[in-house]
Amino acid sequence: MEQITLTLPEETAEQLKDASKKIGVKPEEFLLTSLQEKLANLDSDFTDAMHYVLKKNAELYKRLA
Repeated sequence: MEQITLTLPEETAEQLKDASKKIGVKPEEFLLTSLQEKLANLDSDFTDAMHYVLKKNAELYKRLA
C-alpha cells in the first residue's frame, strides 16, 4: 500500500476527526472510504455523460459515417 501525506486546514482536520468519531472509525479509514467512493462516482459520472452524448448525437454520427 502506498502512503500519501497531506496537510489539512485546522477546521477540516477537526471536521474529519468529528465525522470519523461519529461512525466509529479512524480518520484514515474514513478518508480512504470517502476517496474510494468519490473515485467510483467519477467513473460512473463519466460513463453516464458518454452514453448521454452518444445517444444525443446518434443521428449526427450516422450521417457523418
